[in-house]
Amino acid sequence: MHNNKNTNIEVGRFLVSPMAQAREGGGFDALVSIRSGRGMASVDRVMRFTPQFRSPQAALCYAKAEGLAWAHCH
Repeated sequence: MHNNKNTNIEVGRFLVSPMAQAREGGGFDALVSIRSGRGMASVDRVMRFTPQFRSPQAALCYAKAEGLAWAHCH
């Protein structure tokens, strides 16, 4: 799993963390974690997206864009 701790982005009450994961057959998946709340009241949503990417950087860029769009809409 590719994730740089510096890629966590605060958007209002959400913390958006884009990630890339290598596929067994080659390529990369884009994922994003969106956290809100604290302690026992925290919620962590993890979304995996359909497109396959050739590089972890491309997957991270897509995950970041999708995660930020979701956070801005909610």
